[in-house]
Amino acid sequence: MIVRISRVIFSTAVAVTTAGLVTAVSARPAVGAASAVSYVALGDSYSSGLGSGSYISSSGSCDRSTNAYPEQWAAANSPASFVSVACAGATTSDVINGQVSALGPGTTLVSITIGGNDAGFSGVMETCVLHSTSTCLSAVAKAKDFVAKQLPARLASTLQAIRQHAPRARIVLLGYPDLYDLSKSGTCIGLSTQDRTALNSGADALDSALLTAVSTAADPGIVYADVRGQFATHEICDSDRWLHSVDLLAISSSYHPTASGQKLGYQPVFSRNTG
Repeated sequence: MIVRISRVIFSTAVAVTTAGLVTAVSARPAVGAASAVSYVALGDSYSSGLGSGSYISSSGSCDRSTNAYPEQWAAANSPASFVSVACAGATTSDVINGQVSALGPGTTLVSITIGGNDAGFSGVMETCVLHSTSTCLSAVAKAKDFVAKQLPARLASTLQAIRQHAPRARIVLLGYPDLYDLSKSGTCIGLSTQDRTALNSGADALDSALLTAVSTAADPGIVYADVRGQFATHEICDSDRWLHSVDLLAISSSYHPTASGQKLGYQPVFSRNTG
């Protein structure tokens, strides 16, 4: 006897209150799914797609975009189900207290970017743009101290919460790109090279903490995906940059991936790490 099984992909709208707290989930079936993957995207603005345009109106202040790497990967791979609860401004606490409720025993794939907001890097970047180099360096040093001393425990708790809610899932923790191509800084208007070097060092410290968190978890189903190599030669100061430079009229999008950064930067790295 031949049994034919058809699968459906769900386009899901999620209502949120604060950054990433799930209050309602609705699913609409669509034809053509061919995969057995049940995918949930968690995390902050780098996963919601802030800065990449084409925002989903139902996502509200979470600024989820159809250009974000989770949506792009789902469109290209037709998982059996997909939902993104990634939200601009989300912290590890938001993930633990709200976003993980979107997971379940049937979840097989999870993506997440997290940690930058805990360390206050958006505020650090604004400080570096609006104030002196000495003030910038002080702000970066304070954030790096937080990353070294306090963020590891928060990341560990976050990964534990995800694993508890999705015991079968492959969990892909993606990092953050370096912001500036320092080799081009001499001919690039804007911040000083000293400021730019400090901001890159902050991103590197955050990536190191993420890698350490995955290593410490000692869970073969949790992997770290480094995006810095993918973004190399496409950073701010490069002619074909995939990151927004500073825009005082759209400060929230500054230092975030463009649509190209999501599609050509994050999506390929995520795809290589889905197992």
